[in-house]
Amino acid sequence: MKKTRRILSMILAAAMMCAGMTACGGTSSTGGSADAGSTAESKAESKDEGGASDKKLIKVGIINNDPNESGYRTANVNDLKNTFTEENGYDAQFSYSLKNDEQIQYAQKYIQDEVDYLLLSAADTAGWDTVLKDAKDAGVKVILFDRTIDADPSLYEASIVSDMVKEGATAVEWLKSQNLDKYEVIHLQGVMGSAAQKGRSKALDDTAAELGWTIVSQQTAEWNAEKAQQIVQTAIDSGKSFNVIYAENDDMAKGAVAALDKANIAHGVGKDVVVMGFDCNKWALEELLKQNWNYDGQCNPFQSSYIKDIIDKLEKGETLSEKTIIMDEKGFDASTITQEDVDKYGI
Repeated sequence: MKKTRRILSMILAAAMMCAGMTACGGTSSTGGSADAGSTAESKAESKDEGGASDKKLIKVGIINNDPNESGYRTANVNDLKNTFTEENGYDAQFSYSLKNDEQIQYAQKYIQDEVDYLLLSAADTAGWDTVLKDAKDAGVKVILFDRTIDADPSLYEASIVSDMVKEGATAVEWLKSQNLDKYEVIHLQGVMGSAAQKGRSKALDDTAAELGWTIVSQQTAEWNAEKAQQIVQTAIDSGKSFNVIYAENDDMAKGAVAALDKANIAHGVGKDVVVMGFDCNKWALEELLKQNWNYDGQCNPFQSSYIKDIIDKLEKGETLSEKTIIMDEKGFDASTITQEDVDKYGI
């Protein structure tokens, strides 16, 4: 009797082991555990109640700058996250860095992960040729957003960008129109080598050289308010004369103003120092409305709808009518801005 019980126990244990092996094997064809992307894809390919297969999710790898870089970047990141969701048909992964080499590593990983699309806002304009060639060879379609890169256009499908050079030119033309008695400028630059920094710096550099403007200080504050405040505070402490703050984003302008306020230096419309920023954060446009600042250049962070439209067309096998899509943008003057402008264009 005991022998019979032992045989029955052995049969039962063997059956349980087989069931367990079948369950583990179902998680992955390679025997490993499924990652988040694989899980989402499995859900998308599951059968519905009627027995038909759901549409496969489009795999997207999104490489962006640090979400905490600025109010603009936060709005840009949230816009992308709200669009590229599982509910909208995407298996999206996100990576962030202000360093080009780290972004390139992320891109290489996404190519290895066999994403369908690589969406890229590059930290630097240079150094992308090799990884984009790898993407093309692997059949990964690349779409640039927010920033341009120095690469052969055949390596990417499309580019949805702001015209940073035009943004700089518009701002400097406005500054010229103010007809100041002298131009002594503190120039607060963004992350060096980025498309935004290069574009917004170019017009000021060219005009200063042409018209003999004095660049009192020209340093990168890396889009950061605290660093900008330190740079302006150093200029004040050294006794340097200046009457213009040209900050390449709103956060740096905010930091500059903090240094001016600490030193009781008047700024804004009709005051001692002209304050200029970029990005059109709502709080920055409100500073214009109060006439504490003088100018703010628009930079549109809402690009996901443009990208989605391109992906939709490519998925249908359609040919894109244009390679580069430049978003329409403007500059705002404190003497003419309205509450309606703040509500409509503030981010």
